[in-house]
Amino acid sequence: MNTQGLTAILKNQESSILGSWVDSQLTLSGRRTLDANEVQEQSRSFLSGLSMAVKHGYDDELSGPHWDDVRALLSNLSKNRAIAGFSSSETATFVFSLKQPLFAALRKAYEEDPKALNESMWGVSTMLDKLGLVTIEAYQLGREQVIDRQQQELLDLSTPVIKLWEGIVAVPLIGTLDSERTQVVMESLLEAIVEHEAVVAIIDITGVPTVDTLVAQHLLKTVAAARLMGAECIISGIRPQIAQTIVHLGVELGDVTTKSNLADALRVALKKSNLSIVRLPAPAAMGS
Repeated sequence: MNTQGLTAILKNQESSILGSWVDSQLTLSGRRTLDANEVQEQSRSFLSGLSMAVKHGYDDELSGPHWDDVRALLSNLSKNRAIAGFSSSETATFVFSLKQPLFAALRKAYEEDPKALNESMWGVSTMLDKLGLVTIEAYQLGREQVIDRQQQELLDLSTPVIKLWEGIVAVPLIGTLDSERTQVVMESLLEAIVEHEAVVAIIDITGVPTVDTLVAQHLLKTVAAARLMGAECIISGIRPQIAQTIVHLGVELGDVTTKSNLADALRVALKKSNLSIVRLPAPAAMGS
């Protein structure tokens, strides 16, 4: 590819290329409403970086510090659009929509030299295809980061630790308990024990559909960690089916206190904290 010729075209026809490119992006935006000023600034920055990179040389690997700058610009744009909810095709349109304006500029510059025109168009098309791949790869990385963050947020939301009373905390578990989630439960519970100076922690498994050997081991590890922090654990929500499963599996819960429901577990926790619930007499009727 004639890099000197392309550099001159990018410089001399920058205004028309930029205007046509921005209009194309806004037209092809589909279901997304793009901010015209933002698109204008992003496109101007990319053209400037592209012109500088081409000026300093072009190879099939897009190697060199100036091409690194172009890749960095595309990566940042792609990740931001992934976070904003754009699709991969919508994001890649940023690069691929530049082909038509550049081809028009090349035809204008080489209208009397068909051979140079063909060579330049092939080179530009190959270059933009490679930059398009950079965009898609960066988009995928951005989406993975979004998914990882959402999964972590869901884990945090699904393992809330509640302060029930002075010195008493509880963590209600809902859904499947695997190794990753157990780690989150353990960390959240230990942090709550320290924060609230808890001496009793209730782990409620009413919302856990099944208990197998692995789930039981996870629970015991959490109990052991809480004990190391100075808190005694009570496991509530032991339904008949779960009790039978634990017996059949031969899982030993040791001296861990278990209760069938959260209310019974709270009564035990209050007793261990030297507290009790007293039913007050009904208030006298008015006028009696």
